[in-house]
Amino acid sequence: MDEQPGLSDEYRKASPWPVFVAFGLAIFEVGIVWPLFPVAVGGLLLFVGSIVGILRESGYVANPWNGLVTASVLCLVVGAVITLTTTGSVHLRGLAVLVGGVVVLAAGVFGSLFESTHA
Repeated sequence: MDEQPGLSDEYRKASPWPVFVAFGLAIFEVGIVWPLFPVAVGGLLLFVGSIVGILRESGYVANPWNGLVTASVLCLVVGAVITLTTTGSVHLRGLAVLVGGVVVLAAGVFGSLFESTHA
């Protein structure tokens, strides 16, 4: 009788992405609580990149660059709404999400252009 039915040696048994999702959210919040804007944006970048990594690994997106562009549009919309409708520390969160969305958009566009010309 098989000890672990359904498991094969050719598949990984665990994904590293959930750890990076948790770290990304924690770093984002630390950057907001202590007003460290670059830390907040970096945490958002880690969070969004990890989410796209999970989607790519599970097969929901075929191209991670398109996933980054889609995630950036979501970040830009949410960040713009939060930035335009709030003040104080919530406004800072919206601004960090907005700037992170711009960086993710640039990474997604540059990555897709670079991949299509050098693949």
